[in-house]
Formats: sequence, structure tokens, C-alpha cells
Amino acid sequence: MRSVWRGAISFGLVTIGVRLYTATEEHDFRFNQVHREDGGRIRYKRVCQVCGEEVAYADIAKGYELDDGRVVVLDTEDFDKLPINTDHAIDVLEFVPVEEVDPIYFQKTYYLEPDKAATRPYVLLRTALERSGQLAVVKITIRQRETLAMLRAREDLLVMHTMLWPDEVRKADFEFLESDVDVRPQELKMASSLVESMAGSFDPGDFTDDYTEAMQKVIEAKAEGAELPERPEEEAGEVIDLMTALERSVEQAKSARGGRPAARKAPSRKPAAKKAASSDGSSSRKAPAKKKAKPA
Repeated sequence: MRSVWRGAISFGLVTIGVRLYTATEEHDFRFNQVHREDGGRIRYKRVCQVCGEEVAYADIAKGYELDDGRVVVLDTEDFDKLPINTDHAIDVLEFVPVEEVDPIYFQKTYYLEPDKAATRPYVLLRTALERSGQLAVVKITIRQRETLAMLRAREDLLVMHTMLWPDEVRKADFEFLESDVDVRPQELKMASSLVESMAGSFDPGDFTDDYTEAMQKVIEAKAEGAELPERPEEEAGEVIDLMTALERSVEQAKSARGGRPAARKAPSRKPAAKKAASSDGSSSRKAPAKKKAKPA
């Protein structure tokens, strides 16, 4: 892997040199725009709206349009002069319980690798996070933009999740939130029974990407000139009331899981061993945040 950022974690008076690596990648089909007749790629030219001339990539800068229509042009040197100190540092601001962080703020995940001389303080911070069950709130500048982030222990590594600022999360504004909806006790009891019947232990390996598999079959069939796989017919849904739907769902869930082992109990909250994997993180319980981070 190739690192996307290099700097240091600032942890009190302790400095931990690290490299940042993208932890995830999407396995998706990348389609190009082509000419339907001959399959030729469609190319686009970079043309200036003012002079109408084609512009070389080297002559392209970034511009911000003001409310009065003027455009402020910024070059690479302008971004380098930004008055921030997190372009080469991960500044630890505070430590918070996992339960206080709403996953809606998380953006992208990165692995942190320590420099050779920083292995010991790196392991120290990782172990401290494991045993405390807390996350480190940090700030970092990646690709010329400062962002809030969280550090957590995952297996033998420190993992960083970049986050949105509070004003970047849209407020849920839906009409139904203004109305009073009555839920009958028997419906709630049956819904709870359905949840219990479908309860299990999360293992991402148990799930498959049906879309990718189906798309792969379509592409292979088109490449070989074969008939396309048929789309399964959807059964016409019977119109039934909510209570009946819940009862039938519970019956189906119990029948489908009849031969499956019972769900594993959640592990107790005990101090982790030196190399124990941390089970806390972005998929942990969701609770209202007690503290709100503010942009610097």
C-alpha cells in the first residue's frame, strides 16, 4: 500500500510519527462513456467559459465565486500558506466514550502505521485506548482541508475515522415527525418478538454482494454473446394489515432460523489484553452526543 499522508500524532508532550493508509476500497464496476456504434471512448475537452480556448491541465487553478460574481483564484502556494498546524500533525483534543459518538459523523477510514522510532509510544496509545474503551478526538488536515476525526484501537492497529463537522449533518425535517402516531401494545410486542427471532451476531462474511455477482454474470454473457440471465419474477404482495404481517414475519423468521445456532452473547466489558482486538468502534451503540466538537 502507498501512504496518503505522513506526520505525527500529538499526544500531550508525546509525539508519535505515523503514516496514513486508506483502509477500504470499493469493489464496483467502473463504466466508461462510449460511442454506442463502435465502443469508442468519449473524451471531454477543458474549455474556458470566458475566452473559449482549450486549457492545459497545468494552467488550471481553483476558484471561489463570491456573492457579487467575482472569482477569487487560489494557487497551490496559497493553500500552503493557510494558518493551520494540522497539515503534518494529528492533534489529540480529548478522549470520549464510544457510546457518545454518533456514527452519522463518520466519513472514511484509515490505517495508521508507526515510524520505526515511534513503535513503542504507538503501542502505548493503542493499548490505553483498548483498556479505557474510549476514542481519541483529533484534528488533521488531509488534501488541504482540516477535518475532525476519531482514533480507535482495532486489533493491533490504530484506526482513524475522518468525520463531518456538526454543521455538515443535515437536520431531519419530515412532516411525519410533527404528527402523533399511536403504536398498539400488541403490535409493539409482536415487533419485539420479530426482532428477537431475527437476532444474531454480526459477521460481515455472512453477507454477499448480490448486485456485483449479477452484474458480473451480465457482463460475461454480453462478452460471449450469450443470452442474458433472467431476472427473477417478483411475487405479487398480498395486502394485509400490520398485525397479520408481523405475525407471519415472526413465523417465517423462526422457521428460517430453526437450524441455526443461537446468537452469541455480547462480550463483557473487561480490560483488553495487550494484543486483544477491540470490538468497539463505528458500529457500536448509538447515543446522543454529550459534547459537540466545534471547528477551529
